[in-house]
Amino acid sequence: MGNISEKYVSCSEEETINLGICLASFMGPGTAVSLEGDLGAGKTALVRGIAKGLGIDETITSPTFTIVNTYEGDITLHHFDVYRIDDPEELYYIGWDEYFNPSDVCIVEWGDRVSGMLPDDTMRIRIMRDQAGLNKRLIILERQDCT
Repeated sequence: MGNISEKYVSCSEEETINLGICLASFMGPGTAVSLEGDLGAGKTALVRGIAKGLGIDETITSPTFTIVNTYEGDITLHHFDVYRIDDPEELYYIGWDEYFNPSDVCIVEWGDRVSGMLPDDTMRIRIMRDQAGLNKRLIILERQDCT
C-alpha cells in the first residue's frame, strides 16, 4: 500500500467545483481530508463541489467563525475551518474526535495547521495559485492507495 499523488489544473471557480464533484467519488464514509492553500485559493469552492458530489443540496459556506458546519446528504459532511485556531488543543472543546468517525466525511480547511490531530490516513489536497494566471490553480491530491 503506497501513496497516490494526482495533479489537476483549474482555470475557474466552476472548474474547481466540478473537480470537487469528481473527487467526492474517492470519499466514502470515514474519509478525512486536509485542505491546504492560501487565502482565496479556492478551498471553499472545492468543498462546494465535494458536497454536491456527496449528495448535499445545502449552500456551503466557510465555517471561519463557527469552526465547523455539518451538512446532511448521502453521507454526512463535517466542514472545518481552523484558520483562527491559535492552539490546536482548543478543538477538543468542540468534540473534535467525535466528528472523525467511520460514518462521516470530514474536510478541514487549513488542515496543515493541525496535522498532528488528523487521522493517519488523511487525504491531503493542496491548492496553489499560478502566479501567471489570475484564475489558474494547481490542485494536488495525495492519498493512500487502498489496493
